Amino acid sequence: MAQLINVDDYRKRARRVLPRMVYDYLEGGAEAELLLDRNHRVLANIRLLPRRLRDVHKRDQRIELFGRQQSAPFLIGPTGLNGAFRPEGDISLARAAARAGIPFTLSTPAQSTIEAVARGAGGDLWFQLYVVEKGLAKSLVGRALDAGYSTLVLTTDVPVNGKRERDMRNGFGVPFKLTPRMLADGALHPGWAWRFVRSGMPQLANFVTEDAANTQAQYAVMHRQMDASFDWDDLAWLRQLWPNTLLVKGILSPDDAARAVECGADGVIVSNHGGRQLDDLPSPLEVLPEIAARVACPVLVDSGYRRGSDVVKALALGASAVLLGRAPLYGLAARGERGVDEVLALLSSEIDTTMALIGAASINDLDSTFVLK
Repeated sequence: MAQLINVDDYRKRARRVLPRMVYDYLEGGAEAELLLDRNHRVLANIRLLPRRLRDVHKRDQRIELFGRQQSAPFLIGPTGLNGAFRPEGDISLARAAARAGIPFTLSTPAQSTIEAVARGAGGDLWFQLYVVEKGLAKSLVGRALDAGYSTLVLTTDVPVNGKRERDMRNGFGVPFKLTPRMLADGALHPGWAWRFVRSGMPQLANFVTEDAANTQAQYAVMHRQMDASFDWDDLAWLRQLWPNTLLVKGILSPDDAARAVECGADGVIVSNHGGRQLDDLPSPLEVLPEIAARVACPVLVDSGYRRGSDVVKALALGASAVLLGRAPLYGLAARGERGVDEVLALLSSEIDTTMALIGAASINDLDSTFVLK
């Protein structure tokens, strides 16, 4: 078995073990996928400027975020349909995050319920909310609060579904359509197929519980048919419902970041949805410094992080923490829960090495002076 020494190795292993339709869902983006490439190019083009003759014999990458200590400056961000990669994928991701001492964010279209993840994983749990309609949103928020979730993440960049051409060509959806092509692809990936024969095909668990058996909501979430009328007044309504930490995700405009804070958000997440909604958007890092300078609250960032040095770049440019999307999913697909542990440990190790090599003993040392202008 080939040695797995970076996140891209796990990506390649995931590609081998997943049927094409499932891998394309994981890896794909919107339209021509130009933004996927842009996210990586912007990160790659940033150069770190090392500072010499500093005492870095001990490095500390722990951070405090919203009053909670965590062991690394990243967390597992919200990703849907994780059960398509491994049965009970959400619980595996949450358990790995808890062991690593970082938060895990459960997505609305999860394959494990809000309550099952809380029972099965523990740790610092966040819940990401898609608003299909306000009554259902209120129910989901109440369930997350009752289950002990510390943070609510409102995703704002999906008023309609982006044009995801790989998924359109493959006919990807939940429940899976057992077409001859799908069956043939499953036969070529027997490990994946056998796991799902034993456990059953994934479904959107938060909409099939006793109090939320709503097939229309499942369809709407799967096809990103959200409440496109949800506006700033509705954000204020949501703020009243949720007494804990509230974050607004999908921000790319400094004005929007400032208004979210005015409406009561405790922080914002600068994101282009991993390049999955619209090709013609900036990379989050292109707007991060201006947003971080505009608001006096934690600013998080996601979209495209596969190296520890990538995380360090974001922190130096003003991010409080980075949300990981695809990287832990590659580990999950490649090697199950153990693979998630390995990817998180790998990224933490790379952050430690980068800090030593640029002269930063603590995450708190990082600022724009470590970035070549």
